[in-house]
Amino acid sequence: MMFREAPLLERFERAAAAGFRGVEIQSPYGETKEDVAERVRRHGLEAVLMNVGPGVAAIPGREADFRDELTRALAYAQAAGCRQLHCVAGRTDHPAAEATFVANLKWASGPARSAGVRLLLEPLNTRDNPGYFLTGTAQARRVLDRVGSDNVLLQYDFYHMQIMEGSLAETVKANIDVIGHFQVGGVPDRHEPDDTQEVNYTYLLDLVDRLGYEGWVGCEYRPRAGTLEGLGWARPYGIRSGG
Repeated sequence: MMFREAPLLERFERAAAAGFRGVEIQSPYGETKEDVAERVRRHGLEAVLMNVGPGVAAIPGREADFRDELTRALAYAQAAGCRQLHCVAGRTDHPAAEATFVANLKWASGPARSAGVRLLLEPLNTRDNPGYFLTGTAQARRVLDRVGSDNVLLQYDFYHMQIMEGSLAETVKANIDVIGHFQVGGVPDRHEPDDTQEVNYTYLLDLVDRLGYEGWVGCEYRPRAGTLEGLGWARPYGIRSGG
């Protein structure tokens, strides 16, 4: 979602020049895994997160598709040194969706563990993603408990969960033991997470530090104008802006 002023393979250089040390690559599959891996390494970055496309992990009848996509995602992850994959649940209201999601994650945890990869599940808001299966922290926690694998964790996006639940600080405190990755975005417009938006990210990111979290925080938002021009909010974290 960042540096969309340039094609995907050119964004790595721009991210590194701005001071980022890691990058999320939602969907790298339009490029070869070799090209993606080469750009990550050339610019001294860590590939932090990729998605398992196209979003069928909770859809009954699509188990074979999920296995194929997980296998492809693991190949990209291994090439680029990425150690986290988001298993996108998909849109469904099928009564067997949760059981399907749990079964798929239980299966996927095996090959992921062999590859040194953690799997993540992320609740999304229904305003932007109508019909999406996974929409809340308690629901995600229930799925994690049923899966019972220490390499399957929660991807907590403050933007989505502010829209769906609020109580961000208390929810993070209660679930920090299963959170493997955070993402930020301004609410309500999903622009820069700055003081023009309703979420106090300075407080929340300080809280995450105080809780002992040592992982990554991904910038998953749509810049209002140019990416660099909107990075002023990130200067305290070592990022250089163009505005």
